[in-house]
Amino acid sequence: MKKAFFLSLTAALALLPQAGAQSAGDVLYKVDQMQKSARDLSFRLSGRLVLEGANQNMDVFVKTIPSKDVVRMEFRQPQSLSGDVIVSDRREVRQYWSMSNQITVTPLSRAGARSGLGLDFTQLGSAANLSSNYNVRLLSTSNAGGGRLFKLAATPKGNAQAGTAHVWVTDRGWRPTRIQMYQPGGQLAVDLNVSGFKTNAGITEAQLRALPRGARVVQQ
Repeated sequence: MKKAFFLSLTAALALLPQAGAQSAGDVLYKVDQMQKSARDLSFRLSGRLVLEGANQNMDVFVKTIPSKDVVRMEFRQPQSLSGDVIVSDRREVRQYWSMSNQITVTPLSRAGARSGLGLDFTQLGSAANLSSNYNVRLLSTSNAGGGRLFKLAATPKGNAQAGTAHVWVTDRGWRPTRIQMYQPGGQLAVDLNVSGFKTNAGITEAQLRALPRGARVVQQ
């Protein structure tokens, strides 16, 4: 369940990284322009994870190079995942599990089928591609922090039983502020806040892809 769940979470980051935006398409366009203007992005996700019926703290550092569609997630919490790393790109998802010193490799074409939430955002390299494979709606617009805050919802097209992702985006820099993910039955699985959002920190693709040498590789 843990491995399948985090396949969907890595891809939900495709939703992440103006006043007057009138639709989900308007917001996605602005986020996409922000992504294209940044060589690299990094931020922290922290909050609550509901896994197998239990509430746990979650703390993850995320780094990405949007133009390469490479995303790296480094886990600090929950304790059972501390030290684990997930790297997703256009072809596959590589997951390093520190307790077993093992790297599982899952082709991107199979990632969605293995997702415990029924979500497969791993196929999306940027916000611009989101509308072609997913139904995206603008749920609400509100004032917050001197700017506008947009709440989006996305579900895969042609899959009425899939889970849903909610992402809040602020027009102050067109960056994410919060992520929620729901299981197909509507149960909340993840509620995370976004902090420490940075652009152009000099992250290299080699740094994103680096995983411990000597780990056993398992193809899935």
